[in-house]
Amino acid sequence: MIYIKRKEQFCAAHKLWNDKWDAATNKRIFGKCSNENYHGHNFDLEVTVKGEIDPETGFVMNLFDLKTIIRTHIIDVVDHKNFNLDIDFMLGKMPTAEVIAMEFWKILAPKIAEYNATLYRIVLAETNNNIIEYYGE
Repeated sequence: MIYIKRKEQFCAAHKLWNDKWDAATNKRIFGKCSNENYHGHNFDLEVTVKGEIDPETGFVMNLFDLKTIIRTHIIDVVDHKNFNLDIDFMLGKMPTAEVIAMEFWKILAPKIAEYNATLYRIVLAETNNNIIEYYGE
């Protein structure tokens, strides 16, 4: 089994807010992430794919194809957008990094499978210190 990884970056805004709670509770739980005017991040995204090497190409998956999938179905959709307002697959969902990564998985896994490879891991970093990993479980 071989693992390949593609890194991308995008900028996006969001606000963490639970309508069932009052402002004080939202502020206590979400802190500055509950800012009424939203806030943004320069996100780092890593997509790891696993599979066997194709004997004809020597690839698990052509990295150009992986780049195209990620850019077409994720980066072009979310870059310089607001997760709360602009991104259809996030509407009505809490836009935490955890939830965003899970939604990315739902989009990417079937696209990658079309190339006889398997999505293994998504890493999404909001900052250098706040990083989540999702393995599709």
